[in-house]
Amino acid sequence: MSPQKDLSRIFKAYDVRGVVPDELDADVARRVGAAFAGWTGASKVLLGRDCRLSSPELAGAIADGITSRGADVIDLGLASTDLVYFAAGSLDLPGVMLTASHNPKQYNGIKFCLAGAKPVGEDTGLAGIRAIAEREDVRPVASRGEVERRDLLDAYVDHVLTFVNVDRVRPLTVVADTANGMGGLVVPAVFERLPVTLHLLFPELDGTFPNHPADPIDPKNQEDLRAAVPARGGDVGFAFDGDADRVFLIDERAQDVSGSLVTALVAKAMLRREPGARIVHNLICSWTVPEVIRESGGEPIRTRVGHSFIKQVMADTGAIFGGEHSGHYYFRDNYRADSGLIAAVVCLG
Repeated sequence: MSPQKDLSRIFKAYDVRGVVPDELDADVARRVGAAFAGWTGASKVLLGRDCRLSSPELAGAIADGITSRGADVIDLGLASTDLVYFAAGSLDLPGVMLTASHNPKQYNGIKFCLAGAKPVGEDTGLAGIRAIAEREDVRPVASRGEVERRDLLDAYVDHVLTFVNVDRVRPLTVVADTANGMGGLVVPAVFERLPVTLHLLFPELDGTFPNHPADPIDPKNQEDLRAAVPARGGDVGFAFDGDADRVFLIDERAQDVSGSLVTALVAKAMLRREPGARIVHNLICSWTVPEVIRESGGEPIRTRVGHSFIKQVMADTGAIFGGEHSGHYYFRDNYRADSGLIAAVVCLG
């Protein structure tokens, strides 16, 4: 048995995140994979990864930990976080996503979900996973699990497009900055199926993020998109973070569209699909959000900040959609998971 480790620095409220290799290395990744497999008791676990330079080694270590406990790994390869959520929902299996999202290139991290894309946070299992990983006390098994490679990109694209009537999408010019992150995989795969003209900025998957950090919440990282939208005659601009689960909008005048306004726009579109539905928004969203929801015939529900709270309230109330000012947008028919790409597509519809 390996010596006990203190993983308190890298286990956060909703995920694992740390500098590689000082805080997060192959040994830690192996421990965490084994702990997650043991904690869930699942016979199969999904595994996706982003394009950071450390991701192949760490993903291999996670898979080694999972299979060491007798569970099989379904390796999704390079993936966006919401693609892993889709897989967890559609296949009804727990999932692990190796990503540090918007953090700098020297970081990596691990996100978890249960079967059905149910969230795993500090109060819903993450503390237990950490305790097991620190002790590495999951009982060994007689036979290892196996690794199976599976490509779900086409199925994911089909799923995303169920949220919009493709025939009603206007022939807009769209500029999307994927910041050398995982949006470069999923964004063109979706938008090539829509009647729009797409201009991509920095679509190459490059974990060094050579053009700018994949953190669009920082206005400095939106400067390239702000310049490109008017230069290319764009009607709208989308900025995705490193794992493509968040999106930020720029209008045709290269002005920022706040997360609150995007929440209101998506809510209005979703209420056309399901009149009278409940819509969840967090307490940071502006007064515009509940006002638009009511004007559109829906019922606004206010909740605390944080994806675990929003997903739980959506589950409890049957809400069709939930939005956060921070660029996270959750959809009931996406297993209540967030997806920046679904939000972008809904805005076009």
